[in-house]
Amino acid sequence: MRSTTISMTTAAAACGWLAVSASAGLPFDVDVTHHARGVFPGEAVLVSVSSTQRLASVEGTIFDRTVHFHHEEDGSWQGLVGIDLLVEPGDHDLALRITAVGGAVLSRVHTLAVADKAYPTRYLTVEPRYVEPPPEVGARIEREYLRQTAIFAADTPERLWRGSWVRPVPGRANSRFGSRSVFNGQPRNPHSGADFLAGVGTPVAAPNHGRVVLAGDTYFSGGSVILDHGRGLYSYLAHLSRILVEEGDVVRSGDVVGRSGATGRVTGPHLHWTVRLSGARVDPLSLIEILQD
Repeated sequence: MRSTTISMTTAAAACGWLAVSASAGLPFDVDVTHHARGVFPGEAVLVSVSSTQRLASVEGTIFDRTVHFHHEEDGSWQGLVGIDLLVEPGDHDLALRITAVGGAVLSRVHTLAVADKAYPTRYLTVEPRYVEPPPEVGARIEREYLRQTAIFAADTPERLWRGSWVRPVPGRANSRFGSRSVFNGQPRNPHSGADFLAGVGTPVAAPNHGRVVLAGDTYFSGGSVILDHGRGLYSYLAHLSRILVEEGDVVRSGDVVGRSGATGRVTGPHLHWTVRLSGARVDPLSLIEILQD
């Protein structure tokens, strides 16, 4: 899908979108743009803020979540917005608080017009063991769910990721992010990651810099590694046959963190890569396409 870039200029001031702190000094001019494969549920959107003055900080909020901005070498400030799979189509406002060096403050609203997207549904008949786990593992599943939920809810202040994102294994994804599955007549949650064909033992690379916050075996995902890329951005690499990192390790983009496999509740070897962005489920491939050097 073709990328889109939309700009909001100072004409917004005439619409009441610009508020200047009277005690902070003279107003200044800003330009807000966004870049994405498309603006719909399941996408990451890159928002850029540039100004006629040097900026001290940019803060944002949308979907009741914080958007963290960082300073780029070209003088702009950039932040990532995650549009979760369950976000309703329509206009959604990104509220920005922009502070210049010297103290002047602007409040700006940048609207993201979220379009509808119909994800496919597949109907499968599988062995019952792939649908309902046995009762004796219920406590384990609950324990792992609570731990992963707590990990994704954490918002590390430091930004660890840098530059372009890379595929963790060679080749293209062979599954549809966001697709719904109905197993033996029972609907399941939408597929919130990307699956890659990868034979057992294929090296699995870190898609960007990060810190290992989970490394071990889980019931559904088998051998699993979760990387904290900082500021609410996480990668979850699943079904590994070997794990080559430990919790607390700091890895660089391209470092091998494990070997692919068929562990957990799967029917064949592959790599599953999930991304969480401030809690939002977004397609990992959207990061690869919009964040390139």
